[in-house]
Amino acid sequence: MKEQSVPKASQTKEFKETFFETPTFQALTIGVPFCIFKLLFGALSARIGGEQMSGFLVTFGWLIAAWALMDLLMNLARVFFHLTGQDSPIEYCTIAQAGRYFKNPKLFLAIDTWISFSIICIVLWSGWITRLSRDESYLWYIATTLNLISISVVNIWLEFQRSSLFDH
Repeated sequence: MKEQSVPKASQTKEFKETFFETPTFQALTIGVPFCIFKLLFGALSARIGGEQMSGFLVTFGWLIAAWALMDLLMNLARVFFHLTGQDSPIEYCTIAQAGRYFKNPKLFLAIDTWISFSIICIVLWSGWITRLSRDESYLWYIATTLNLISISVVNIWLEFQRSSLFDH
């Protein structure tokens, strides 16, 4: 009977570093969903601001939507640079790009993540989530699913990597 080959720890580490930490994986499973949340938040702000005759909310909404679109383009550019084997001259988002000036884009990326999670909470706790159109709701579901499932898969992989399963 042929013995099954179990991946060595170095192989699993190599896979994790070459897949889960790639700009493509991170942009498509974290960055793009965050852009969708920001874009929908901007659309909701502008829509509700228009209904309430609040010029501030309308302007705020359009600014958030523009910010989301810029971040989306930056994430897609990161994917392009990665897939073509080039170093990216840009970060995943505008806030992290600003962090380059302070030589700490990862800290600024973490701040953008905090803002994105705060936006999700605001939309949920304000009740605005019920104001999404059917198509917007599907975008929200896709972004949520992609983001949460990818985090879960990475965590499962990391636990497999840490376990004795691969030590044989």
